[in-house]
Amino acid sequence: MTTAQEALDERLVRATQGGLPLVSEPYAAVAATLGVSEAQVIGRLDAMLADRRLRRIGVVPNHYALGYKANGMSVWDVDDSAVDDLGTQVGALAFVSHCYRRPRRLPDWPYNLFAMVHARTREEVEAKLGEIRRRLGPALRAADVLYSTRILKKTGLRLR
Repeated sequence: MTTAQEALDERLVRATQGGLPLVSEPYAAVAATLGVSEAQVIGRLDAMLADRRLRRIGVVPNHYALGYKANGMSVWDVDDSAVDDLGTQVGALAFVSHCYRRPRRLPDWPYNLFAMVHARTREEVEAKLGEIRRRLGPALRAADVLYSTRILKKTGLRLR
C-alpha cells in the first residue's frame, strides 16, 4: 500500500468514525469532504473490510428512540459441550442483537452464554426468552435476565 493510500485511509476513518452522513448518498458526501471521488471512498472502505482493518459498516440504532425500552441481557448456563452450536443458533434469532460466550466466574456467576434481547415490553422479552429456552433444551441448566435501565453511549475505537 502506498503512503498516499494510508493517508487517505486514515482520513476516511476519521471522517466516518462518528457515523456516515444521514443523506441519500453518504459516500458521495464523505468523498466531497475529503476531496476524492465516491469510487475512491467505496474502494478504500472495501479494501479495509477485506484486510480486516474494518470489521463492518453498520447501523447502530437507538433502541429507546425506536420504542424498544424493555431490553434485557439474558444470561444462560449452558452445557459446555453444546454452548458453541446453541450460541450460534441463539445469535441468529432476529430479536437478539448480540450473543457471545464468556467464561463462568464460579461460584457466583455460573453463566457462559449471553444474548441481548430487544422488545417494547418486558412481557415481550419474557416471551422471546421462552423461545431461547426451548432452543437450548436439555443443555440449559440456569438462566437470568438483566434489564437495561438506561442507554449507554455505544462507540467503537476513536482516532484523535
